[in-house]
Amino acid sequence: MLGLGMRAGALTVGTGGIRAALRRDELALVVVAGDRSKRTDQRVVRLAHARGTPLIFGPSAAELGHSVGRSALQAVGVRDTQLAAGIKTRSAEEGL
Repeated sequence: MLGLGMRAGALTVGTGGIRAALRRDELALVVVAGDRSKRTDQRVVRLAHARGTPLIFGPSAAELGHSVGRSALQAVGVRDTQLAAGIKTRSAEEGL
């Protein structure tokens, strides 16, 4: 689903872009790599919690990056609310 979102332009990648989008309340969901760094926890996870943006702790950074056609990524922000709802439903079904 993230790959479709990337092609549709509905994602924000990179911690700097995600932080900026969180500050502007543009994200409906943040997917964070299961093997993320402490810095990502401090910079992205804390801000998402503070802004009330839902978080999913997902696959490894390599898998997360691969799912959107990039190298390893610590986090991906989802701007589209319908896509975010679909990802949340699917992750609940898969037990993430």
